[in-house]
Formats: sequence, C-alpha cells, structure tokens
Amino acid sequence: MIVWFSGTGNSRYAAKVLADALGDALLDAGQMIKEGRDEKLYSERPWVFVAPTYAWRMARILEDYIRKTELCGSRDAYFVLTCGGDIGNAGKYAAELCRDKNLSYRGVLEVVMPENYIAMFDVPSENESRKMVMAAKMLLQKNAAAIRSGEDFPQHKARIGAALKSGVINDGFYKFYVKADAFYAMEKCISCGMCAERCPLNNIRLADGKPRWGKDCTHCMACICYCPQEAIEYGKKSKGRRRYRCEEL
Repeated sequence: MIVWFSGTGNSRYAAKVLADALGDALLDAGQMIKEGRDEKLYSERPWVFVAPTYAWRMARILEDYIRKTELCGSRDAYFVLTCGGDIGNAGKYAAELCRDKNLSYRGVLEVVMPENYIAMFDVPSENESRKMVMAAKMLLQKNAAAIRSGEDFPQHKARIGAALKSGVINDGFYKFYVKADAFYAMEKCISCGMCAERCPLNNIRLADGKPRWGKDCTHCMACICYCPQEAIEYGKKSKGRRRYRCEEL
C-alpha cells in the first residue's frame, strides 16, 4: 500500500507514479488526518510512505500519523521523500520510525521536485518545473523495480551537514517557524473556502467571509498555493513569488 501526504501535489504525483508502476493501492493520509479517522491499516504488500521533506526530514504530520496508526500485514517499509534540493539525513529518522513500529526499513528514495515552500523560497519557472517533474517520474519508475522485487532502495548518501540540517535545524524550524501567524487574506479574497477545504489540520475557518488561521499549522502551503485568486500571503515573504501546484504541470 502506498500511503501519501502532500501539500501542493509533489508527493501526490510521486505516489500516483508508483501506484501506476506497481499496480498498488493508494491511501491519502492527509484526508484521513483531516477527517480524524484512525482505523488500523492492512497491506500484504510492502508499505510505501510518500511525503515531502520539511527542513530536511519527512513531514512530521505524516510521521505522527504513522506512529499512531496500527499497521498490519507486511512489515517491509520504503520511504519516498520529495524535496526542493536534498533530504538531508532524513533516512536516519525513517529508520528510527521503523524500529519503533517493528517495521523492516528498506531504504529512502530522494526525489527532487520543484520547490514549493514559498514562505521562504522562489518556485522554479514553469519550464524548469516541467523538466524536474519528468526527471522525477523516470527516477520513480526506475526505483519501483526495487519495491516490486523486494530489494532495498539504493543506499542514500547524505551530504555534508546533513545531520545538522535534519537534527538541530529541523527542531528549530518546527519550534520557531512553523506557525500560521503570518498568513492573511487580501481584499481580493472571494470567500470560496478553498483554503479551509485544503487544510489537512482543519486550522482554517471563515469568519465574516475571510479565512482565519488557528494555532495548528504544518506549513504545507496548500492554503496559499491553491487559492484561486492568489489572495493569501505569508507576511512579506510570499509577495511576488509564483504559486505552485503540481497538477498544473
């Protein structure tokens, strides 16, 4: 079973490519989280967890979901992590998660996709983004063979500074930066509610026709990137930056 979480579509795309290559089932963990569903999961085939990396580590929203969910059947677990540059030392934490869940860690695959964290970085041009997505598709299709044959993913070689990035920096990122305080809607907001619909943590509600953010945010960027009017900003950091949705490619 392929269990995925995605904010702006990169990991959803990766999960779909793998499902097509393997003929495997897909499960949207983000929707399960949003609906508060905590039923046990069963799969005779290996578990394939697909998620973005936030600050060089698997998005904690999916890690937390895996930790609290009873996984029955297969004990093999593969991790496919999308990123804008590299995944740091994310494999170490995925392996630790497997030990805690009594799963057999079969490796991590780093899949570089267009940068979508517009609270900090620029999105590549549409042409460059298309090239990155096509390269990712070929990488995913190639490595699907390892899952199909029950082999480990090729060993991921962490770059210099990876331990620091996935450790101390990741902790600081969640402690000091992952907050919804800077989000706001401009006058061109049409009160469509798309931001609230897309939020996996139900952290957005409409008040007097305008979105209001609560305290529970994972910085998935779904609200700001799926706004049809581009009416949402993240302080001054997102101004002038192109919005990104993988489906548009």
